[in-house]
Amino acid sequence: MWKKVSKYFLIGLLILGITPSHGQDNNSNAHKGTQLKTIIVDPGHGYPDKGTKGKNGSNESDIALAIGTKLAQKLRDSVPDIKVLMTRTDENLPNGLTSPGPANRWRAKFANDNHGDLFVSIHVNDDGRNGVDWHSEVVGHETKVYYTGKGKRKKKHTRLVPIIRRYSTPSGVVGTETYVWAMNNNDGKTQFVRDNNTPSEFAEKDTTADSTEEKYFDSPEAKIAASIRTRKYFEKSLLLGSFIQSNFAAQGRVDRGVRQRDWERIWVLQATAMPSVLVETGYSCNEGEEEYLTSEAGQEQVASAVFRAIVQYKNVLAERASRISSSNNPDSVTGNPN
Repeated sequence: MWKKVSKYFLIGLLILGITPSHGQDNNSNAHKGTQLKTIIVDPGHGYPDKGTKGKNGSNESDIALAIGTKLAQKLRDSVPDIKVLMTRTDENLPNGLTSPGPANRWRAKFANDNHGDLFVSIHVNDDGRNGVDWHSEVVGHETKVYYTGKGKRKKKHTRLVPIIRRYSTPSGVVGTETYVWAMNNNDGKTQFVRDNNTPSEFAEKDTTADSTEEKYFDSPEAKIAASIRTRKYFEKSLLLGSFIQSNFAAQGRVDRGVRQRDWERIWVLQATAMPSVLVETGYSCNEGEEEYLTSEAGQEQVASAVFRAIVQYKNVLAERASRISSSNNPDSVTGNPN
């Protein structure tokens, strides 16, 4: 009976945003889940997977690495209390892999194994039209002859038909967008959240004679708890995404919004058991944006926008932690030293 009560009590705490942990006091529990200790910076792609090819020959993998490296350094310099890890630090796919599928699975596993609190993947976009926009216009008309009927009833007709000219212009698509894992496919991420949380987050103490180790719940209650946590990850991902896009807009970039994505099995969003975003930093199929993204100044600006967004996100988490701590410790509000 009490075991069931404790399980549902755990779920209730998760709904309130508090994660209990054995051997910690109330204030420690209040802060858990609101702290930002480890950030994973993921420069997308890597040789031999070079990603999107720019209008003038740039490679997405090179741009992503340059921006990701700058972002990681800014975080290390400005928030040294946070551990910053990169999934790759050279031109190659991570961990010596040569295929993008296994590499993306490794990125997610790397983030989970290092207990990341935030995952930021850097990419460059493409419009899928080889950097050109196709147009058509009517440039005149011509007379076409056609017939109806057969034999003696066959009749000749004429009609005017438009003459269509098709032509192309350089791609006009520009702007940034940030992707998060879609809420309508919550189950696709929940399994990874349940499998990759620490025992203190989804565990009960086994008091049977043959075992005193903590073990994961393999029960409906655990699935509910993981689903609640996944929803919180979605909300936090959305929050960070909105900060990222706002900072891009403040720089004068075209803001294409925060979008939910659940197709193509994007492992860096689906399989990361933490808030995660995929940042499309611009369209290299557009000659102007490619020039910007390959320039030192452009890469610095992009990294700065994402960096400022992460700092804003960190401050929101700290504010939430402070409110929870105050609510759990009335003396801190009243000033009562006792």
